[in-house]
Formats: sequence, structure tokens, C-alpha cells
Amino acid sequence: MGAVRAQKLSGIQKQVLSLYRGFLRTARSKTPENHAHIESLVSSEFRKNAQSIDRKNFLHIEYLLRRGKKQLDQLKTVDSSVIFIKCRTF
Repeated sequence: MGAVRAQKLSGIQKQVLSLYRGFLRTARSKTPENHAHIESLVSSEFRKNAQSIDRKNFLHIEYLLRRGKKQLDQLKTVDSSVIFIKCRTF
């Protein structure tokens, strides 16, 4: 049986995964209704960006990371009832 070696992740990939996990962790602290909505929104946004952005476009990825960190900080501090109302208006 051969061991499967996992490919090492770059620093920027680790940051993206950390941000994604941060969103999911924060979503768990919200109401069940908001939890599902936030998870769905985060998952679709990350998936969309993974497919549409060139992996070598570091400037754009770093911009999205900064923007995502700001959004995560806002999500952590905002009342969950307000989040659901804001998300539904888009």
C-alpha cells in the first residue's frame, strides 16, 4: 500500500483556507436560520472565486483576502438578526 502524499499548500492557499474556516466557525455562532444562509453564501462565493480567478493573479487574490477579513470581522460583531436582513436585500 503506497502512502498518498498531500501536496503542500502555499502561504496564500493557507490564508484562503483559514479565512474560509473562520467564516464557517463564525456562522456556527449565529442562529440556525442565519447559520445555513451564511454557510451557503460563503461556500458559493468561495467556489465562484476559485473558478473565475487565475491562481497566479496574486494581487487580486490578496485583495479578496483583505476584503474577506474585513467582512469576517463585521460578521463577528454584527447582531445575527441584522445579518439575515442585509443578506436578503442583495
